[in-house]
Amino acid sequence: MDGYLGGKFRDVAKYKMEQAKDDLDSSGLLWKAGKYKAANNRAYYSCFHAIGAVLALEPVAFKRHKDVLAYFNKNYVHTEIFPKSIGRKLAKLEVIRHKSDYDDFYIASKEEAMQQIAVAQEVVQLAELFLEKDKGY
Repeated sequence: MDGYLGGKFRDVAKYKMEQAKDDLDSSGLLWKAGKYKAANNRAYYSCFHAIGAVLALEPVAFKRHKDVLAYFNKNYVHTEIFPKSIGRKLAKLEVIRHKSDYDDFYIASKEEAMQQIAVAQEVVQLAELFLEKDKGY
């Protein structure tokens, strides 16, 4: 990706990575405040935006979250650009986020929320390392 258009893709990647980091920070603040469901939500979105930053360099776009995750798993996890363990962790993160957001009777625990934040930290770090390999990032 050279020139103006490539610059635009990198700008989108940088913006999405900033969102990922903001969501990660928010998840920690929410966890400290005892808002574990909300912390799970922000941890998920931190990962979602970090993945979006990686995909922004292609560029590809999807309307549904499950399509983003499926594409990422197929093209980045299955090919071992990202560790295979990330695919499993993202799947669990998605399930917990869905329960946290939509299941009225779901009780999020402190420990579980901390695990979700740890996954988000790992995904953000791996995405940043991937993006730093792109010379223009």
